[in-house]
Amino acid sequence: MDKILYTLWNKKYNYPSSTRSVHQGFRHYALNNQMLPSVTSIIEMTKTDKEKESLAAWKSRVGEAESSAISREAAKRGSEMHSNIEQFLLGKDNLNLFEDEKEKSKSRMMSDLIIEEGLRDKLEEIHGVECVLYYPGPKGFAGSSDLIGMYSGVHSVIDFKQKNSIMKENYDSLQNYYTQLGGYSLAHNKVYGSNISQGVILLATTDLVFQIFRIKDEKLVEYQNKFLERVDQYYELISKK
Repeated sequence: MDKILYTLWNKKYNYPSSTRSVHQGFRHYALNNQMLPSVTSIIEMTKTDKEKESLAAWKSRVGEAESSAISREAAKRGSEMHSNIEQFLLGKDNLNLFEDEKEKSKSRMMSDLIIEEGLRDKLEEIHGVECVLYYPGPKGFAGSSDLIGMYSGVHSVIDFKQKNSIMKENYDSLQNYYTQLGGYSLAHNKVYGSNISQGVILLATTDLVFQIFRIKDEKLVEYQNKFLERVDQYYELISKK
């Protein structure tokens, strides 16, 4: 492991392992003899009619085959980008700093961008990577956060995102990302008695533009409460099925 990265690791929390499966069309985590719905599934299932209509209009505009191809390519690129960053954080990365830029894949260039612009010299402590988190109780949920640690002096939950174009604060997708961080931080603070007070989104676009979005303190609490409202909606919806 890279010597500098080694000094950042502090495995103060014992994150559980979990198997994941698709139940009723949505991802669930098997934890503590329960099948807990994922944070992202709860958000997906409780999207507003406006969001659903917008997605349907896009699919209609580009066609079913093209929209499926775009979605598959984005998923593949995002998975590769996340894997590259995870390997870097684990000290297993085989980044060649002298690699010809023309030979790098798009996902590699995007992960490099997040590492250099979003993590290096800002990440001060690593508690875990790809951390399975859960919230116990009758309305429980679970999820997997990309990174938990100290970021710019604040105990944070951090997620890596990729988009085709830059994002703005009023975008529904960014609001859902904030809500996702609200769910993760709620679960972590509940189970570990921690005080995560910041959520961070590190985003790279396919045009290689880096963006960072943060919510902290009262703003994070606002999105924690928004997520709990979505949890209530989710359990109400499945009770009717």
